[in-house]
Amino acid sequence: MKIIFAGTPDFAVPSLQMLLTSGHEVCAVYTQPDRPAGRGRHLQPSPVKQVAVTADIPVLQPLNFKADADLQQLRRFNADLMVVVAYGIILPQTVLDAPKWGCLNVHGSLLPRWRGAAPIQRAVMAGDGETGVTIIKLVLKLDAGDMLHKEVCTISEADTSSDLHDRLAALGAVGLGKVLAQLEQGTVHAEPQDEALVTYAEKLDKSEALIDWTQAATAIACKVRGLNAWPVAQTLYRGEMLRIWRAEALEDNTGTALPGAVVCAHKQLDIMTGNGKLRLLEVQLPGGKRMAVEAFLNAHDLNGVILG
Repeated sequence: MKIIFAGTPDFAVPSLQMLLTSGHEVCAVYTQPDRPAGRGRHLQPSPVKQVAVTADIPVLQPLNFKADADLQQLRRFNADLMVVVAYGIILPQTVLDAPKWGCLNVHGSLLPRWRGAAPIQRAVMAGDGETGVTIIKLVLKLDAGDMLHKEVCTISEADTSSDLHDRLAALGAVGLGKVLAQLEQGTVHAEPQDEALVTYAEKLDKSEALIDWTQAATAIACKVRGLNAWPVAQTLYRGEMLRIWRAEALEDNTGTALPGAVVCAHKQLDIMTGNGKLRLLEVQLPGGKRMAVEAFLNAHDLNGVILG
């Protein structure tokens, strides 16, 4: 098949790499325009663009497809299929209709649960026991197309969003390969999504990072894991924001301390919550490095401290 690939971040890279070794022809790669990054704010190509350039695939970076010239250029590729993975640009119906077999999308959740911008993070924050990737037929409505295939992935109590991101990116490539084979064989099965089961994964916001210690320890632990690696859960500690990279919930409910109070600061750092205690495992102060709590406690006395 002659395939156009559209994607931007690291999550899309395994799918593109799979296509490049699949025997199919990747005739073009679409990705978002280069963005300023790093201390020097120099323009940086997306991870997908870097792979495409190395593979000597034509790269196109329109801001959108409102200009007729961009649509005509896409049509000239005369592609059989367009594969879209975390592209970050809403495609109009004219683009969806351009390839012979339309557009497929690799989405990082078990649809119809967690449509939207942050499905991996929302699954972890909600305490879901499993997630996965769904290959769907792309339609105008957000993540609402018919489901063609699913790959399931268990979420452990230690998994962060960063951990899941990498596993799901790899699973997406696996699932995509299976669907392409089914398309060629004419055996693909499309299943409509049950609208009654839809949940939405809203885009993450920095304001969500602050921990509410009146919540249960299990809920806070899920939040810590879900917000790793951005924006990272945080709490106020002696006038500074202490970032919490890793933590675990304890079932210990003993004690009468207020939520946010440090109840153990010797080798381990345990915080009282609205229900249970949270054990901090890895933290970071502004301007400092991430460090294990044991090292942090060697340099800071937290006895009697209340985090806020």
